[in-house]
Amino acid sequence: MKTYFRRSILAASMLAIATLVIVYAQEPKADEQMNKRGDHVMGFDHMKTTHHFLLQEQGGSIEVTANNADDVESSKQIRMHLKHIAMMFAEGNFKAPMLIHDQTPPGVPVMQKLKGEITYDFEEIDRGAAVRISTKNPTALKAIHDFLRFQIKEHKTGDLLHLQ
Repeated sequence: MKTYFRRSILAASMLAIATLVIVYAQEPKADEQMNKRGDHVMGFDHMKTTHHFLLQEQGGSIEVTANNADDVESSKQIRMHLKHIAMMFAEGNFKAPMLIHDQTPPGVPVMQKLKGEITYDFEEIDRGAAVRISTKNPTALKAIHDFLRFQIKEHKTGDLLHLQ
């Protein structure tokens, strides 16, 4: 009787674990959902591009490049998107990162409040573009760094979480 009971418990446990594995495998991962939203909002395929979020003494940078030098369409879309982002952020509009991440990223409320003390300069770079963010306000600087650190973690870029 004990052996039958143990085998029944073991079989039920294995069935429960197998069910969880199947359900988990079929659920879209948070990263997959973020990437789908990002592709839609940004207008280019994240698999064909590389993002970098860099912390610097006066602020930081958002840099996106096409992985392939021959991918002129991605480079064009990156430049259009980041030019638009620089203008939106300067106006205090952070809807794009909110839509991509399905939440308000850290630092955004302060960056919106102090928008007049932060500059967002668009720059074309090889195979893509960059938004250079800078401020002289220490409170805005902390918010910028919080925002960029969040992006580094969410996008898993491997960029440094401290000043370079």
